[in-house]
This record gives sequence, C-alpha cells and structure tokens, in this order.
Amino acid sequence: MRTIKHWIDGTEVDGAGPFTPVHDPATGAVIAELATADQGVVDAAVAAARTAQRAWAATSLARRTEILFRMRELVVANTDELARVISAEHGKTVDDAIGEIGRGRETLDFACGINQANKGEFSADASTGVDVHSLRQPVGVVAGITPFNFPVMVPMWMHPVAIGCGNAFILKPSERDPSAANFVARLYAEAGLPDGVFQVVHGGKDTVDALLAHPGVGAVSFVGSTPIARYVQQVGIANGKRVQALGGANNHAVVMPDADFEFAAAQISSGAFGSAGQRCMAVPVAVAVGGAAEPLVAALKAEAEKITVGPGSDPATDMGPVITAQARERVIRSATDAIEAGAGVVVDGRDLTVRGHENGYFVGPTLLDNVTPEMSAYRDEIFGPLLTVLRVADLDEALELVNSSPFGNGSAIFTNSGEAARRYSHGVEAGMVGVNVPIPTPVAYYSFGGWKDSLFGDHHAHGPEAVRFYTRNKVITTRWPHRDSQVEASMSFPSTTD
Repeated sequence: MRTIKHWIDGTEVDGAGPFTPVHDPATGAVIAELATADQGVVDAAVAAARTAQRAWAATSLARRTEILFRMRELVVANTDELARVISAEHGKTVDDAIGEIGRGRETLDFACGINQANKGEFSADASTGVDVHSLRQPVGVVAGITPFNFPVMVPMWMHPVAIGCGNAFILKPSERDPSAANFVARLYAEAGLPDGVFQVVHGGKDTVDALLAHPGVGAVSFVGSTPIARYVQQVGIANGKRVQALGGANNHAVVMPDADFEFAAAQISSGAFGSAGQRCMAVPVAVAVGGAAEPLVAALKAEAEKITVGPGSDPATDMGPVITAQARERVIRSATDAIEAGAGVVVDGRDLTVRGHENGYFVGPTLLDNVTPEMSAYRDEIFGPLLTVLRVADLDEALELVNSSPFGNGSAIFTNSGEAARRYSHGVEAGMVGVNVPIPTPVAYYSFGGWKDSLFGDHHAHGPEAVRFYTRNKVITTRWPHRDSQVEASMSFPSTTD
C-alpha cells in the first residue's frame, strides 16, 4: 500500500497521527494511505517555515521571479503526469484535470510579474523637505486549507502569490486527493525554491485546528463549504490571524426568451455536469424567464443525454464519478426529495451503473423541471450532477429569486439584449457575473471571490487582492535636513503646509 507523507523542509516526513485511506472514486477501492499530522508535525512545519521565510523575504525580486518562472515551465512540462495524478484520486477526466492545471498556472503567470504587482508608492515634498513612501512587506508564514474539487488550481490561487511576496507557505490539502500537493512540492524543489518555503501537511480537522491556533502562522486562506469557512474565519481571527475564507455557492444561470437556447443549454450543461458538478463555480440552477422555459428544457435534456459517464482515465468519458459514496447518496437523496415534492423528472441519473465499475461512486446527469425555492435540491449546495430548472415570469422576478439566495459567488445571464445584460450585471448580488458565460471565473490578473455567505473576510483570491492579503502595508515618512538647518521644536500638531 502506497503511503502519502508530509513534505517538510524539503523532504518527505512520516506522520505521527493515524493513517487515512485514499480511495479511487471510479472503483471504490483504497489506493493509498495518508499520513495525518499531529501537533508535533505542524510545529515542525511552522518552525522550518519561519526559519526559511526570513532568508526568503530578503531574497531579491529578481531571484524570486527566476524561481517562479522555472516553476511555471516545470508545471507545463509535467502537466500530463500531474493530470493523471488528479484524475486517479478525484475521479474527474484527465482532460478536465489538464484544464484545471492550466487555470491554476495563470496565477503562476501573474506571480512571475510580482515585481510589478507588489510595487509601493512615493510622494516627494508632501511637506517642505518631507517625502512619503509606502512599501508592502510579507506577512511571514501563511497557510492554505484547500478543498478536494480542485487539488491543483485552488492551491495555485494562493501559494505562487504568497511565495512571490516573500512569505513561506504551508498547504493543508484535502485528505481525499492529497497526492497532487506533494507533486507540486517536488516541482518547487526542482525549480530551486529553498527548503521550508513551500510545505505540505496532511490531515483533517485536527490539522486545520492546529494551523488556526499556531502562533507562528500569520494568515490563513481557505476554500470550502460555508459552515467551515465561517468556522475558519472565526477561529483564525480569535487567534489573531488574517483570514480569507471562501465558502459555498448556488450559482444561477438566467435564460431570457431572446437567448440562443441551444448555445445556452450547451454552456449550462457544461457548467452543471462538468467535473460531476463538483465545482464551486458549477451551475446547478437554471432560471427560465417567460417563454424560455419549454425550449430551454428541451435543449438541456438533449445535452444531458449526450454525456458519457465513466472513469476519468477513459478518453471516452465526459463525466466521472463524485468523490465519495456519501456524496453519491447526498445527490440521489436531494433529487428524490425534490421529485417527491412535485418536481418533474426530465433526465434521471440516479440508478446509473458503469459496467466494470459497479462499486464506483457514479451518478448520471439528472435534470429536474418545475423546481421551487422551497426544495432542498434548490436551497442547498448539492455539489453533484443535479441541474434544477425554476420558472419565473420576467427579469425582475429572476433577480429577486437570485438575490434571495444566501450565497453570492457567481451568476450568469444568457441573452441577446445588452439592456437586459447590463441591468442584470449591475443588479445581481454576486461577486462574479457572466454574460453568455456559464462559469465566470476571472482570469488571474483579476480576483476571484463572492458576496454574502460565499466569502468571509475582506480580500478575494488570486490577482491583485491576493497581493494585498499576503502583504502588510508600511508607510515611511522621511526628512533629511541640512546640517546647518535651524529647526525649532513646536508643541502644535505638525501640518503639511509648514
């Protein structure tokens, strides 16, 4: 049995805690055992990070970016192998994993220009003979706690920027698909990153709590469900840390009567069923406005029925399994409850079995019509291949429905009307909006983040917001008087007009 270890101070380290099984979602079989971190392992990682960070923060920007450029090239060269590692433990298709790595690499691209993104400001003669300048300095040791659904992309929203800004980074990946984190650690070592600047500790809640409470950790980034995001923020702040915690989502795609229904259905189906719906920017809700309902549902049905479900390693597969047996049961239960409450079944994937993979965690694409806001299939973040269709009379009702959700991660509108698109974009209460784009995840030089219960903290992820999160601002006021100057002390508050 393969053992997945921690990566501390440039080498693999055994864990003192219990081992956790890692499953192949396509077969249900245990394929590895994961070492979990106790307090001693976390202490060792933080101690190594603190030592390494002092030297790394003093390293020139030229040297830092040289290593980040080298890391980018190594990620490119190893994309196929890394994608297979992701697919084996997550279950998503290899092509989908390649796409994930590509989107994560965008943040590496951004971090390669950290010497531009992290510049300070300067004002000469703010007062007579007085100059003022600002600079941004690293927080120190920072930690990232990341989910199973994007084992490479989401951590890459964090660590390249944090490291580029001069911090040391400790990653606590999901225990469900942990191998990609160690793969990335080895690439950093090959790129020339000093030992201790990037480290990986594995485990569950005990490991998270140890990081949140550790006095040597200055900031924590988190992506996961809303209840855990709220917990991470509250505990982290109580322990004096800077925290950004991205929570859950229930993203809506509004389809207007003037939309291209085949185009909208293809895009929404991709957003709903890609990666078996296990994306924080998935589209589990389609809102049909007025006369859009019947043609949209027909087009969505046709798209769902095209999808081939199977193991992610099979090139013929469009959609793989969900991550665990419990996730499979949750999706099936949510669909069943909605059907029993009156929702119409358009496509039913609850009883899907994949030949040769009878013990895998598979659910087929499931499409329900005439869902109501009271149903749990609509209210809850299902995180599976379940697409619900709600019908509303007009754009005002659509906006009211979307804005009544406690989540505010992303939203989309499909229309050929610029007026409707602008009105929706400005009126919807969400941090990211797509116009004829189902998954409006921004490019890396913008920042990712939602509103309401989808984000706890002041800063969004990656891009310029990440630079601000991983650095602290310092303002320096300077005067160099001539040695013959006569300056008398004044008891009045100083004025810049003096």
